[in-house]
Amino acid sequence: MSKLIAMAIPILPGKVDEWRSFVTELQGARNKDFVASRKRMKVRERTFYQHTPNIDLVVVTLEGENPEAAFAQFGAANDEFTKWFVDRVKAVHGFDLTQPPPGPPPELITDTGAL
Repeated sequence: MSKLIAMAIPILPGKVDEWRSFVTELQGARNKDFVASRKRMKVRERTFYQHTPNIDLVVVTLEGENPEAAFAQFGAANDEFTKWFVDRVKAVHGFDLTQPPPGPPPELITDTGAL
């Protein structure tokens, strides 16, 4: 059975262009490594950009049998792609994937069920 978690992660002030460059690399030159890393973690990742009057956010979803365990793997891997990815996330979000998240996991509030 597949599970889903979602996280809203702020983009640091003044870092939207840098974030867009990061995403361009993920969709282009580093896409093969990006997809392979998520396959190793056994998750499907989706990323949404959300601009609000007060803050720019990235909403990330991870879907798989155990997306929480996959999230913990972000900081554990030691390959070149993961090191680069962790560095870019820290630069644009101020969030260190090698450390436990600063708070409780996301809480599912509503689920209307299957289509």
